[in-house]
Amino acid sequence: HPQHRLASRQADGFGGMLSFEISGSEADARKFVRRLKLFALAESLGGVESLIEIPALMTHASVPESERRRLGINGRLIRLSAGIEDIDDLKGDLLQALKGM
Repeated sequence: HPQHRLASRQADGFGGMLSFEISGSEADARKFVRRLKLFALAESLGGVESLIEIPALMTHASVPESERRRLGINGRLIRLSAGIEDIDDLKGDLLQALKGM
Protein backbone atom coordinates (compact mmCIF):
# COMPACT_ATOMS: atom_id res chain seq x y z
CA HIS A 1 0.00 0.00 0.00
CA PRO A 2 1.40 3.46 -0.85
CA GLN A 3 0.83 4.74 2.72
CA HIS A 4 2.28 1.70 4.54
CA ARG A 5 5.52 3.41 5.49
CA LEU A 6 3.66 6.41 6.92
CA ALA A 7 1.25 4.19 8.85
CA SER A 8 4.16 2.19 10.27
CA ARG A 9 5.69 5.38 11.67
CA GLN A 10 2.41 6.68 13.09
CA ALA A 11 0.99 3.50 14.63
CA ASP A 12 2.30 0.89 17.02
CA GLY A 13 0.70 -1.99 15.11
CA PHE A 14 -2.33 -2.31 12.92
CA GLY A 15 -5.97 -3.06 13.56
CA GLY A 16 -8.09 -5.78 12.11
CA MET A 17 -10.34 -3.56 9.98
CA LEU A 18 -9.92 -2.96 6.27
CA SER A 19 -11.79 -1.84 3.17
CA PHE A 20 -11.46 -2.99 -0.43
CA GLU A 21 -13.44 -2.96 -3.65
CA ILE A 22 -14.67 -6.01 -5.51
CA SER A 23 -14.07 -5.94 -9.27
CA GLY A 24 -17.28 -5.93 -11.24
CA SER A 25 -20.63 -4.71 -9.97
CA GLU A 26 -22.65 -4.25 -6.81
CA ALA A 27 -24.21 -7.64 -7.56
CA ASP A 28 -20.70 -9.15 -7.49
CA ALA A 29 -20.06 -7.58 -4.07
CA ARG A 30 -23.32 -9.06 -2.78
CA LYS A 31 -22.37 -12.47 -4.20
CA PHE A 32 -18.95 -12.30 -2.52
CA VAL A 33 -20.48 -11.48 0.87
CA ARG A 34 -23.10 -14.24 0.53
CA ARG A 35 -20.38 -16.83 -0.21
CA LEU A 36 -18.53 -16.16 3.06
CA LYS A 37 -18.98 -18.72 5.82
CA LEU A 38 -17.07 -17.21 8.77
CA PHE A 39 -17.80 -13.49 8.37
CA ALA A 40 -21.21 -12.35 9.62
CA LEU A 41 -23.00 -9.52 7.84
CA ALA A 42 -23.23 -6.58 10.27
CA GLU A 43 -23.37 -2.79 10.35
CA SER A 44 -21.32 -2.41 13.52
CA LEU A 45 -17.80 -3.70 13.00
CA GLY A 46 -14.97 -4.35 15.43
CA GLY A 47 -16.25 -7.10 17.71
CA VAL A 48 -14.55 -10.36 18.63
CA GLU A 49 -16.27 -12.12 15.73
CA SER A 50 -15.35 -11.47 12.10
CA LEU A 51 -17.84 -9.10 10.50
CA ILE A 52 -18.40 -7.70 7.02
CA GLU A 53 -20.57 -5.07 5.36
CA ILE A 54 -21.28 -3.26 2.10
CA PRO A 55 -21.42 0.36 3.35
CA ALA A 56 -23.38 1.77 0.38
CA LEU A 57 -26.20 -0.66 1.15
CA MET A 58 -25.96 -0.62 4.91
CA THR A 59 -24.32 2.05 7.11
CA HIS A 60 -24.34 4.73 4.40
CA ALA A 61 -27.57 3.83 2.59
CA SER A 62 -29.25 7.06 3.76
CA VAL A 63 -26.38 9.25 2.51
CA PRO A 64 -27.24 10.80 -0.88
CA GLU A 65 -25.61 8.92 -3.76
CA SER A 66 -23.72 12.04 -4.91
CA GLU A 67 -22.13 12.35 -1.47
CA ARG A 68 -21.29 8.64 -1.32
CA ARG A 69 -19.65 8.94 -4.74
CA ARG A 70 -17.63 11.94 -3.54
CA LEU A 71 -16.47 9.92 -0.53
CA GLY A 72 -15.60 6.85 -2.63
CA ILE A 73 -18.40 4.73 -1.18
CA ASN A 74 -19.85 2.65 -3.99
CA GLY A 75 -21.72 -0.62 -4.17
CA ARG A 76 -18.48 -2.57 -4.71
CA LEU A 77 -16.82 -1.30 -1.50
CA ILE A 78 -16.51 -3.94 1.23
CA ARG A 79 -15.53 -3.27 4.85
CA LEU A 80 -14.55 -6.05 7.19
CA SER A 81 -13.17 -6.54 10.64
CA ALA A 82 -11.24 -9.66 11.55
CA GLY A 83 -12.24 -11.24 14.83
CA ILE A 84 -10.44 -13.75 17.01
CA GLU A 85 -10.95 -16.75 14.72
CA ASP A 86 -7.86 -18.51 13.37
CA ILE A 87 -6.22 -16.28 10.75
CA ASP A 88 -5.74 -19.18 8.33
CA ASP A 89 -9.46 -19.97 8.55
CA LEU A 90 -10.34 -16.33 7.81
CA LYS A 91 -7.95 -16.15 4.86
CA GLY A 92 -9.31 -19.43 3.56
CA ASP A 93 -12.87 -18.15 3.78
CA LEU A 94 -12.02 -14.97 1.87
CA LEU A 95 -10.15 -16.95 -0.79
CA GLN A 96 -12.95 -19.47 -1.32
CA ALA A 97 -15.46 -16.62 -1.68
CA LEU A 98 -13.23 -14.86 -4.23
CA LYS A 99 -12.65 -18.06 -6.21
CA GLY A 100 -16.39 -18.39 -6.69
CA MET A 101 -16.62 -15.02 -8.39
